[in-house]
Amino acid sequence: MAKTRYFDPAETVRGIQQVLVSDKKKIAFLFGAGTSLAKRSNDAPYVPAVGKMTEIVEAKIAKNAKYKSVLSKIKTELIATPLGYNIETLLTNVEDKIRVIGGGELNGLKRNGFEKLAEQIKVNIREIVSIHKDLTDEQEQQLVQYDFAKWMKNADRKYAVEIFTTNYDYLIELGLEAVDVPYYDGFSGSYMPFFNSESLEDMNFLPRQTKLWKIHGSLGLHEVATDAKRKIIRKRSDSDALLIYPSSFKYSNSKKMPYAAFMDRLNDFLKQDDTVLFVCGYSFGDEHINERIISALNTNTTSHVFVLFYDIEWEDDTKKYALTPDCKLAQIALNNRRISVLGARNAIVGSVYGTWKLKREPDKEDSLNVQWFFDEDAPINDEVGINEELQGNETWTGEGELTLPNFTHFVDFLKNMIPKNEWENSANG
Repeated sequence: MAKTRYFDPAETVRGIQQVLVSDKKKIAFLFGAGTSLAKRSNDAPYVPAVGKMTEIVEAKIAKNAKYKSVLSKIKTELIATPLGYNIETLLTNVEDKIRVIGGGELNGLKRNGFEKLAEQIKVNIREIVSIHKDLTDEQEQQLVQYDFAKWMKNADRKYAVEIFTTNYDYLIELGLEAVDVPYYDGFSGSYMPFFNSESLEDMNFLPRQTKLWKIHGSLGLHEVATDAKRKIIRKRSDSDALLIYPSSFKYSNSKKMPYAAFMDRLNDFLKQDDTVLFVCGYSFGDEHINERIISALNTNTTSHVFVLFYDIEWEDDTKKYALTPDCKLAQIALNNRRISVLGARNAIVGSVYGTWKLKREPDKEDSLNVQWFFDEDAPINDEVGINEELQGNETWTGEGELTLPNFTHFVDFLKNMIPKNEWENSANG
């Protein structure tokens, strides 16, 4: 039986903290859907996860009797497949039918009917992620992205932070603008900002400004045709927005502009010396993103990727952890020493799989408060009966859960790095 390897979470997190405060490192963040799902309270605004989004879209479309029947048949088809039924497999199934149906009929619909169904799915996705509408100032301040932006404002760094995100929503923009953090997103102009692709090729363009690259598109991005060329603009309208919707077409669509330029930027960023990418809320489910990250790491020996992987899953009342040596993300990290995957209970560091365990009991003299990032297991005493109280001679195990993979806790960790008086003043300009 193989010996269990252990990683000290205090040592790992201390290294992360040094990266975050070092002027020698260029840092970036890759945010996935899990960051828009994060919230501070039950009534705080958030974008639902895939499962809930699927339920909402299905319920809205099923109000049309004809579509309800079609959805039922498609759902039966997909449940029997390895990928199952969700918003991504649903949209993929509908788009596949559009391609093959020709002049015939499937599930009671002709080509035009499936085209309308696909558009209805996309319209509902846009509505679900448009939570920026009618938000009050108080609700904005409940956003986890609001506190992340406050950290950005207080983090005095030599190199501007770059943010890459697959999310369509405006949550990051809301946070940055609420606390007056200047940022550049690839668009220039005022009346009808246009996409400036050349600016993404220059790593020194607006060197002091935060960069925000929305690699799957964003609400408000549109394509317009002029006499001279195809043009990408930004305007206050969510209809017909340029988005890479969740379907099997993601890979081919990612090769189009502006997505291709954003993906090139991610690749170019990681090819620079002394760069660190923090991945939050993204579990490496999109091959077109994974390929760019891995190819860049293969050409640079000084860049590194930290994946904060929230892998807690519940089956009935049993807690399980998805970061196992056999999972897809683990296979990627086990073959690349420059990718560290930090799960709740386990981790992969230096292409080695192991379990979190503190080397010693924390004390008041520690410069890093363990409670900021680690939830220790309760002490154990094998001699104590089920109904007996512990007597003070329990065994300290040092094991527990790393809390940083939860984006809310990660932002709290960033918050704790900022002096309290500076943090409280950061929202006042």
